[in-house]
Amino acid sequence: MEAFFPKKIITMNFKYVIIFFGYCFFLSCAEFPYFNQSLKDDGSLSFLVIGDWGRKGLYNQSELAIQMGEIGEKLKIDFVISSGDNFYEDGLNGVNDPTFQHSFTNIYKAPSLQKTWYNEIVDFFFIDTTPFVNDYFTNPKEHTYDWRGVLPKDKYLNDQLKDLDLALSKSTAKWKIVIGHHTIKSAGHHGIIMELAQQLVPILEEHDVDFYINGHDHCLQRIGSIDSKLEFLTSGGGSKAWRGDVKGWNQEELKFYYDGQGFMSIELNQKEVEFVYYDVFGNVLHKFSVSKDSCVSSQ
Repeated sequence: MEAFFPKKIITMNFKYVIIFFGYCFFLSCAEFPYFNQSLKDDGSLSFLVIGDWGRKGLYNQSELAIQMGEIGEKLKIDFVISSGDNFYEDGLNGVNDPTFQHSFTNIYKAPSLQKTWYNEIVDFFFIDTTPFVNDYFTNPKEHTYDWRGVLPKDKYLNDQLKDLDLALSKSTAKWKIVIGHHTIKSAGHHGIIMELAQQLVPILEEHDVDFYINGHDHCLQRIGSIDSKLEFLTSGGGSKAWRGDVKGWNQEELKFYYDGQGFMSIELNQKEVEFVYYDVFGNVLHKFSVSKDSCVSSQ
């Protein structure tokens, strides 16, 4: 397995490598980096996905961390992927910010979670989706964004899309998964982000990407595509949830939606990948499996 990252990533070392996505704090990287993850002896991988979590243990973040530890132990996970918005409300002010301990180190303490947090049977492709959203530039409201390394925006976005397109074209993996923070399709608060739908989806479909995984909307959901195999999976229920904030959606595409806190596990091998969504108590809310030949879904 290889993981491919954009030129703007967060990397911090604290007993293990942690790579987070969102728009909290960035360190520059000179080139498109690659990370390799060994498979288990049986040729499989298992990992958790959680997003929108860093609230110093509040809004059930600590309770979710306990359940993640238990599920992580049961599945013998290899790593954890964070789908962004990691440190509320205003991110980190540097590598020594105590918020890192209060919202991460002191929360995700379970032995099974002391793995690599990031993000040849699967390739993961991580993309910085924040600069695609025009509102952050034209209507920032009360927020202040640090665009160092991103401006000029058009060049940054074009470089990202070219890098992604090239990496996907070179991939010979059985499964291809792209991870970004922002929703492309969502029945939640942010709905469809047109900039990503118009610029990113054609590349994903051209290269037969299997799944796009994101956070941003504080919920759990699964949305399929009527005209392609691409599925859009949200794991953004890491702490504060947005109860009742649900939009209408085509029922042929909307396979699952939960407006509470939770996380997701993924197990995959050469033949099949299984996704399971959990709530704050560790209960299974929804699960489905996909092979290259068929899709089976159950709740």
